[in-house]
Amino acid sequence: MAGDALHLNLDGAWLGEPLRLPRFDALEWGQQLRFSAPSRGVETFYREVEGQLGPSLLYGSGDFHYLSALWLRRVRRPMVVVSFDNQPDWDIRPPKWGAGGWVNRALELPHVQRVSVWGCGNFECWWPHQIFGNRRAERSGKLEVHPWADNRPPQDRQRRGAILRENWRERFETFVSNLGGDVYVTIDLDCLRAEEAVTNWESGRFTIVDLIWALGKLRESARIVAGDICGAWSLPVYARWKQRFASEWDHPKLERPSAEETRKINFAALEKLWPLLV
Repeated sequence: MAGDALHLNLDGAWLGEPLRLPRFDALEWGQQLRFSAPSRGVETFYREVEGQLGPSLLYGSGDFHYLSALWLRRVRRPMVVVSFDNQPDWDIRPPKWGAGGWVNRALELPHVQRVSVWGCGNFECWWPHQIFGNRRAERSGKLEVHPWADNRPPQDRQRRGAILRENWRERFETFVSNLGGDVYVTIDLDCLRAEEAVTNWESGRFTIVDLIWALGKLRESARIVAGDICGAWSLPVYARWKQRFASEWDHPKLERPSAEETRKINFAALEKLWPLLV
């Protein structure tokens, strides 16, 4: 019987974490699934772990964030998905199962009413790169993308969903006030500033205090029925050379603190955010 929460260990990102969650080790699967995987492999993996999963899930690097589309299958009731992420993950290009396009897999589920992504800080939400995003879902209202526009030209601030440091909380309160019902929350730690989370991707602009506030607002007006946290840094290990090539080509080249400091920073973030998710 699945419990309320689980640490799914795909890559060793959270070994020794202080939350004392029950742990399911799937390191061999992690090598196969990192960054992207064939559909058949993804489905085989899900069949193997499905019975272990509870409503709250902690797992590894943001390279695995696309698995959130699998976790959403567990809660078969109408819901809104709220994602805090530095990337929109709305890419319509192949592969079907990969780090940049899991939102599209989520929108295919009949019980997912819409997906709302907050805190995007990278280039994918802006011209010309946005042509690879799921603009059709955004135009229909099934997908909301809220990118930071503080450092963009003035005309970009008129982009649908754009937020600024000075107004994002007001925009989020308006969003939450119209929610009601059930909500699934997924947090990729790369939405946080570099000093508050060490990840395999570019850092975002939220602070931990921002996320604590946002999760509190969600709890005031909606029901968080399930959720997940991923995004902690881990050493990339791959099962296939094409997977490695695509991943290394796509990833930024970043410096990071020592392993000890990395764990300290990420565990501090986890200890503050996890209690508000479960």
